[in-house]
Amino acid sequence: MKDRYDVVVVGAGPAGSMTAKTAANAGLDVLLIEKRQQIGDPVRCAEGVNKTYLKEYIKPDPAWISAEVKGSKIYAPDGAMVEMSEEISGAEVGYVLERKVFDRALARDAALAGAEVMVKTRATGLLMEDGFVKGIKAEHMDEKYNIRADIVVGADGVESKVGRWAGIDTTLKPKDISTCAQYLMTDIDIDADFCEFYVGHKIAPLGYIWVFPKGNNMANVGIGITGHMSGELRAKDLLDDFVQKRYPGGKVIEFIVGGVPVCGTIERTVANGLMLVGDAARQSDPVTGGGIFNSMWAGDIAGKVAANAIKHSDVSAEFLQEYETKWRAGLGRDLDMSLVVKKRFTRLTDDELNTLGHSLEGIDLGDTTLIGLLWALFKANKKLLWDLRGIFKGIKEIEMEASVEVNS
Repeated sequence: MKDRYDVVVVGAGPAGSMTAKTAANAGLDVLLIEKRQQIGDPVRCAEGVNKTYLKEYIKPDPAWISAEVKGSKIYAPDGAMVEMSEEISGAEVGYVLERKVFDRALARDAALAGAEVMVKTRATGLLMEDGFVKGIKAEHMDEKYNIRADIVVGADGVESKVGRWAGIDTTLKPKDISTCAQYLMTDIDIDADFCEFYVGHKIAPLGYIWVFPKGNNMANVGIGITGHMSGELRAKDLLDDFVQKRYPGGKVIEFIVGGVPVCGTIERTVANGLMLVGDAARQSDPVTGGGIFNSMWAGDIAGKVAANAIKHSDVSAEFLQEYETKWRAGLGRDLDMSLVVKKRFTRLTDDELNTLGHSLEGIDLGDTTLIGLLWALFKANKKLLWDLRGIFKGIKEIEMEASVEVNS
C-alpha cells in the first residue's frame, strides 16, 4: 500500500469493485479497501439479480450462480397468487447468486485490471484541504496511515460514513430503512423455478417476505420490514412465525441480519474530490431493497467520470456533477417511481391486497410492463383505482421532470 493514488475506493462490494475496475481499466492508479478480512462475507442480501442486466458487466460463472429462475410468484395475505415472468419481475429475479463468491470475483476483476486491493483496511476519516477531499485516513492491522488521492469514492454501504465526513447529508430516518433478517434453509420443499414474495401487514408490516431458491432444496428465506416498525415488532420473530408455518421441518444453516436504505434518492452524491456509489448513495430500490445491479451500473459510471476528471485535472464537485447527472438520468427516475409506488402500496390493507391479488387471476402477464401491471390491478377494482390514482400522477410527474432535464 502506497501513500498516494489517483483514486481510493472505500468498500469492496459490487459498487466499489466495479468503480475500481472501471477506473483501473482507464489507466488510473487505484486502491480498493475493505474493512473486513474477507470480501463478500458476511452476506447481507437476498442474492437475487436480473441475469440480463448482470451480463452487461460480468460473464456468468457457475461458481457464483446458485440457481437460475424463470419468474416470481407473489402471494396475497389470503394465499391468492400472481405469477410473473422473469422479464417483469424486477431487477432481483433471474439469478440467485452465491454472494460470497460473486463479490470476490468482482474484486478479482478489479485487481486484474490493475487496482490494488487491501482487506482489513478501514477508513477512519478524510484528508481535507481548502474544501477538497484529498484522500483518507486509514487503519490497517493496527497501523494508521494517511493515503492521498485525487478522488475518494465512498462505497461503504448503508452505514456509510464517507459521505457524512464530506458534508453530504446521508441521514436515514427509521422509515427510510428496511430492517432485514434472513435464514439460509435446507431440506425444504420449494419451487426451484420461482422466487416467491409474500405480502401482508400481519406477516410483514410495510415490507415483505421472500423465498429465493439456491438449489438442492435450499433457499434464502427472509423478511424486510420498515425500520420504524421495529420498535413494536422484531423482524426475526415475524420470520420465525412464517418459517414455522411454511417450512416446519426445514433446517436453518445460516442466519444474517442487516439494514437496506429504501428512501429513494438523496439530494447529492458528489463533493469536491468525492463521489458516493451503491447503498452509500441510497441507490437501492425503495420497493424491493434490491441494489446489486444498480450498484454496479453506478460504479461503472463513477469509474469513467473519475478517469475523465483526472484527465482534465479537475476534481471539483462541478466537474464530478457528470456522475450525478448520468446516474440520475438512468437510474434516479426509476428509484423515484418506485418510491411513489411504495408509498401508495404500503397504505393498502390486507383485504385490499387480497382484492388486488384475485383481480389478476386468469390474466396473462407474459408481456406486461410495470405500468400495465398496475393498470390491470386497478381497473379490476374501481375504488382502488380512484384511491391510488396518485401512483399514475406521481409517475407522470417524474417522467415530465426527466424530459425537461434532458431537453434543457
